[in-house]
Amino acid sequence: MTTTDAQPGQADAATGPIPRRKVLQALSGLMVGMFVSILASTIVANALPTIIADLHGSQTVYTWIVTAELLAMTATVPIWGKMADLYSKKLLIQLSLSLFVAGSLIAGLTPNVEILIVSRVVQGVGAGGMSALAMIVMAAMIPPRELGRYAGIFGAVFGVGTVAGPLIGGVLVDTSWLGWRWCFLIGVPFTLIAIVLLQRTLKLPVERKQVKVDYLGAFLITVGVSTLLIWSSLAGHQFEWASLWTVGLVGGGLAVLALALFVESRAAEPIIPLSLFRNRTVTLATVASVLVGVAMFGGTVFLSQYFQIALGKSPTVAGLMSLPMVFGLLVSSTVAGQLITKWGRWKGFLVAGGVIMLAGMGLLSTIGGETGVPVLMVYMAVLGIGVGMLMQNLVLAAQNDVPASELGVTTSVLTFFRSMGGAVGVSALGAVLATRITDLMAERLPMLPGTGSGETAAVPNIATLPAPVKAIIQDVYATGTAELFLIGVPLTALALLAVLFIKEKPLNTLSGEERLAKERAAAGSH
Repeated sequence: MTTTDAQPGQADAATGPIPRRKVLQALSGLMVGMFVSILASTIVANALPTIIADLHGSQTVYTWIVTAELLAMTATVPIWGKMADLYSKKLLIQLSLSLFVAGSLIAGLTPNVEILIVSRVVQGVGAGGMSALAMIVMAAMIPPRELGRYAGIFGAVFGVGTVAGPLIGGVLVDTSWLGWRWCFLIGVPFTLIAIVLLQRTLKLPVERKQVKVDYLGAFLITVGVSTLLIWSSLAGHQFEWASLWTVGLVGGGLAVLALALFVESRAAEPIIPLSLFRNRTVTLATVASVLVGVAMFGGTVFLSQYFQIALGKSPTVAGLMSLPMVFGLLVSSTVAGQLITKWGRWKGFLVAGGVIMLAGMGLLSTIGGETGVPVLMVYMAVLGIGVGMLMQNLVLAAQNDVPASELGVTTSVLTFFRSMGGAVGVSALGAVLATRITDLMAERLPMLPGTGSGETAAVPNIATLPAPVKAIIQDVYATGTAELFLIGVPLTALALLAVLFIKEKPLNTLSGEERLAKERAAAGSH
């Protein structure tokens, strides 16, 4: 049984498309919400070295502050996506933003790294809602043929949030009477504004179906992925890669995921419908999204640490140094979106994005402690251009090739696997970086505490170190960061290979709501 609760003033999907003015009004709150999510993830990047030093954390804690949010986001994205097919999308977005407020307040008041990690989990649950629901709402209102135009607007919001985040974070950290805690608190008023705007402007049909969400499947997926992430973050320094701990954690994680697949195959409303992967476009886009997530998040999340430790820059300058990648991403995503809408063709942009991203990864694998800032900025711009052409257009290709009734779950599945790739990338590559830094510091500076076998070197405050020690530590972090990008090169190459096999299909000219009404009418006539 399905009922639809119409809301006053909303467009009827069966009678025609939603006017552009109403679409822009509805997207206003959505854009503010996206801005908040982006700001929260970017504003903390330049603050992390200071936060870790202030709270006396280690390199592993540095990794887990990022991984905790990514893991929570990854685990909850499929649940948000499934609920979007069952309940009010507006209410779900407002709920996700409310969780984001709670997580931000906890993070801003945290007394230690343990509570900070917990707060990042709460933030991640809220971010998972925004990540899944923003694209779902857009697909419900806007035809794929027109999505490029609006994606350009979101590209601008993404660019502003990404540009503003590191700069604001750097200024807050460098301002003594504010400090890093305001990196979390500053997003709270923006989130509250987004909730109010969504209440006033977003009007979509509310569908209530008498079905059950597969919470068991969601729980098993979360446990399985979490187990593998715990292993990848601890292996190499808490225990050897080839050890009984590895056998237990990897074997246990894979067993739980196998059980999750069994549960999902039998569930009436699975969190991740396995039937989706019979669709070639969805399968290849998913593979590419995972690999892009691993390479992109796993490599770039440590760039701010490279700027501040290996190059000795302040948080504010580190924020300025991220601008080339941001502008490259902003320009390429906006231009690609406009051209896709104009020409109706999209695969060329995916292939070009894959090639350019591969080049950017390769260039960044050559960086060192002596790399000039202009050269570094060119490398980062190349990477940003590739990512901008690739990431959202993978979602567009998949949305265009599935029934409207599966738009929500398809979008959430792609977001889930991209986030999982990012979480695995940050965790695994962070473990590689921590191990490499520990080994190099034990080799070059054996007299320093925390550099013995099986330990993780504390993240240093280089401003307090003697010049000879400072030079060695800067070289160690530069070497370790370059090796992360080198690992990302083959992963990005595999993403390009997956994109090459995606078959281009004409973009649909109907919105998700219009397509759904048409599909239901066709089903009712048989």
